[in-house]
Amino acid sequence: ALSLVSLLQTGRIDKSYPTVCGHTGPVLDIDWCPHNDQVIASGSEDCTVMVWQIPENGLTLSLTEPVVVLEGHSKRVGIVAWHPTARNVLLSAGCDNAIIIWNVGTGEALINLDDMHVDMIYNVSWNRNGSLICTASKDKKVRVIDPRKQEIVAEKEKTHEGARPMRAIFLADGNIFTTGFSRMSERQLALWNPKNMEEPIALHEMDTSNGVLLPFYDPDTNIIYLCGKGDSSIRYFEITDESPYVHYLNTFSSKEPQRGMGFMPKRGLDVNKCEIARFFKLHERKCEPIIMTVPRKSDLFQDDLYPDTAGPEAALEAEEWFEGKNADPLLISLKHGYIPGKNRDLKVVKKNILDNKPAANKKSDLISAPKKAADASNSQNEAKLDEILKELRSIKDTISSQDERIAKLEQQMAKISD
Repeated sequence: ALSLVSLLQTGRIDKSYPTVCGHTGPVLDIDWCPHNDQVIASGSEDCTVMVWQIPENGLTLSLTEPVVVLEGHSKRVGIVAWHPTARNVLLSAGCDNAIIIWNVGTGEALINLDDMHVDMIYNVSWNRNGSLICTASKDKKVRVIDPRKQEIVAEKEKTHEGARPMRAIFLADGNIFTTGFSRMSERQLALWNPKNMEEPIALHEMDTSNGVLLPFYDPDTNIIYLCGKGDSSIRYFEITDESPYVHYLNTFSSKEPQRGMGFMPKRGLDVNKCEIARFFKLHERKCEPIIMTVPRKSDLFQDDLYPDTAGPEAALEAEEWFEGKNADPLLISLKHGYIPGKNRDLKVVKKNILDNKPAANKKSDLISAPKKAADASNSQNEAKLDEILKELRSIKDTISSQDERIAKLEQQMAKISD
């Protein structure tokens, strides 16, 4: 199960608190939709991805029915990541070494990249406009992939020499930031240009701790926060165009180690308090917010801390992206704080499976008529309704006959007791 708790609700959570519980195996990854604050995707050991619509005011009852179940992986699904600019496009990666890109609005797998990775995928990151993805894998390679052309654009072998897990993320300028280990098991961070992956732009060695460094990136301020698994500190760096390119800023230290870390989107921060980042640190039995603020004396809006940031409106529809269009995120100003708008409900129109051709990832097959699908799904729904009504009638008949039988038995019992 996964649990959704209001940020205003602090303290111990009751055991009977409602959960989202539809998976039959442990949940391995979750990702909030960037274009709808009520939608969350989860990947699980049961080989499925589920997309959930959370009620406007949170859960009052446990949620067992997802909006859509995405089935296509043959092994557990460890990574889910929404497209940054196109609505209803979701990426998932599993232990079958396959990456599938789904159109959540139709419940279809439209791109299946199952022959690019020979070993376990550690992480996947979209670039700023969602035209490329980069992956870090157990074979020590970082790959830059164009998912729609289904080709590897660039790759680097032995990005980090060490055998322990790596991470790779896209930065706003198109460069790639990686964390990993040297041959001597020292933790490293590096900056790469995908157009020339021969040598890193910058490479820094940090320490000999064995926790994997998880990078969290803020594209507005170009700051990367590194949280080591099992560490009790968060280090942060600024990325610039001048040498040494990766500038160490400071370290936040605490006493307790972190089991995991979450990152609040920019529009969820308090601009009146000059809050530039908020983490949610997972302990053994609790979750703690860690707030990063810049000390400023003025009460005025600090526009250098808050340039326009990616808003909740999608720049493209799923079909436009699959047809080859790209668009940068639509930006919003945080000058007066972020006022959430009305979220539209996630509607899934399943296409008729009989109309689907087996090669679902060819360009020509991506453009199909949603009207036919709607008609087909309507007729399927009507047939299902008829079946349900028949079942209901037969249940009613059974109940009434059982009622009669019980009444007779009660009469007989009454006679015997008399």
